[in-house]
Amino acid sequence: MESLLPFEKTERKILVRKEAETSDKFGCKPEERQTEEIINYGIVNIDKPKGPTSHQVSDYAKKILNINKAGHSGTLDPAVTGVLPIALGRATRIVQTLLTAGKEYVAIMHLHKEIEEEKLKKTIQNHFIGKIEQMPPLKSSVKRQLRTRTIYYLDILEIDGKDVLFKVGTEAGTYIRKLIHDIGKKLGIGAHMAELRRTKAGPFDESTLFTLHELTDAYYFFKEEKNEKFIRKIIQPVENGVKHLPKVWVFDTTVESLCHGIDLKVPGISKLHNNINHNDIVAIMTLKDELIALGIAKMTSKEMLGEKGIAVQTEKVFMLPGVYKIANNL
Repeated sequence: MESLLPFEKTERKILVRKEAETSDKFGCKPEERQTEEIINYGIVNIDKPKGPTSHQVSDYAKKILNINKAGHSGTLDPAVTGVLPIALGRATRIVQTLLTAGKEYVAIMHLHKEIEEEKLKKTIQNHFIGKIEQMPPLKSSVKRQLRTRTIYYLDILEIDGKDVLFKVGTEAGTYIRKLIHDIGKKLGIGAHMAELRRTKAGPFDESTLFTLHELTDAYYFFKEEKNEKFIRKIIQPVENGVKHLPKVWVFDTTVESLCHGIDLKVPGISKLHNNINHNDIVAIMTLKDELIALGIAKMTSKEMLGEKGIAVQTEKVFMLPGVYKIANNL
């Protein structure tokens, strides 16, 4: 059975509270935005190379695209490679949501002595799946205190002598180097991390990876040769950064008030995902699948199918006011 992060296992169905259509006079589908807007309000999934820090890679992307700001979702050590989603321009506010999403890594653990495969697998299964306790390493950006993290799965892919290739799905904030050290300690033989690559960060995986060189070339083709094809392939709409979240879709006439930070009330909802629980982070969307805001659910899905009350407390607004302003007068 394929190992999946928690949100990948969740089967979401759409519940219709009240059928509605959206007017083509307001907004547009995310994939139909102008290229300049996508560059200033999108996400690029960079294949981080060895050497630079995550911050440096983010800064390179900002300079390549000639934009004011860019932010990465989850720090990778300079020697670590792989999935590094970078939010561009106005999309940088999405980063916090991605920081808390699950991560997947492929690593090589070098054991200090050879050991029976069965003992290794049994130790991992009994002590390193589910809730574990970790002390952040000396070189870390967080306070050094014991904290609990969840290991969703740890699959051994190959063993070659003292080298163990494995895939691990973890809660955000899990230190893989420390995990490997602790496995070695539990085995009584010691171990250290030889290689590490991130293969998933929330909804982003290796299928949409591009290098900084490819980003540079795509921007050149766009600016110098007026060819949008490559830059539009590389930069994804900001909405792709909330694929892992439950969603609520609202009527055109509800959008403008949300853009001003007003909480979402039940009468403004057209449809929603099932399985929404109290205090879940929820993405509030237009009927064209544009991201309006992120909020905290104050009701369950079942309660949102009712007639009144505050359904979602608006926390972080993404859509600029005015896009659906005239819709209120229809």
